[in-house]
Amino acid sequence: MPAGAGKYDDLATVVRVQARARGVLVMVIEGALGNGFSVQATDMKVIAALPGLLREMADEIERDQKGGGDGKDS
Repeated sequence: MPAGAGKYDDLATVVRVQARARGVLVMVIEGALGNGFSVQATDMKVIAALPGLLREMADEIERDQKGGGDGKDS
């Protein structure tokens, strides 16, 4: 993951501040600036949690696509 501002860093800042979050990951698909993502975190512990969180999200999406999800947003 490259360091520095991404093309959606301004949007990530808005989300992080509004949510009063220690970290955010904003992923944009076919947005005004194309596909992209931006990650902001207050410390490396937040960054280190991302792979597990993304795996969990991917598993939930796959379950939902197969009709096995509970319909709840995380």
